[in-house]
Amino acid sequence: MSYQIEILQPQDIHSFRDLIKVFQEVFDMEYRDTPSESYLKTLLQKDDFLVLVATSGDKIVGGLTVYILNSYYTTRRTAYIYDVGVSVEHQRKGIGRLLLSALIKHCNERNFECAYVEAESTDHEALAFYRSTSANNELAAVHFTYYM
Repeated sequence: MSYQIEILQPQDIHSFRDLIKVFQEVFDMEYRDTPSESYLKTLLQKDDFLVLVATSGDKIVGGLTVYILNSYYTTRRTAYIYDVGVSVEHQRKGIGRLLLSALIKHCNERNFECAYVEAESTDHEALAFYRSTSANNELAAVHFTYYM
């Protein structure tokens, strides 16, 4: 089966919605409401937000979202990979690797300093996946959240 990777543009709202449905399925988050189309379009228009999708035919089967961060230590930017997900029926077919490779290529072409992703220490599948990729460093950290 052939998969295509593309970066979504502001007009690709329906593809973004389809990716969010994939994330909801994979991350067991079906209870959440999806924001409005105007909100999603605003996100896609931002220079500091990026969405890559994997398609098979005309179906979104996976993707990743990225927040682009500026630094005060360097003028080079950092890509913070927020979500990576592939629909259950398409997992273990190399789609996650294709998505990461496309993102790394995109970041290299734009002289980013690095890209990083967090995974929960109890998410053994995610840890195994990221460990199997070409990551240069694994850092153990504790994440604190402040809900408003």
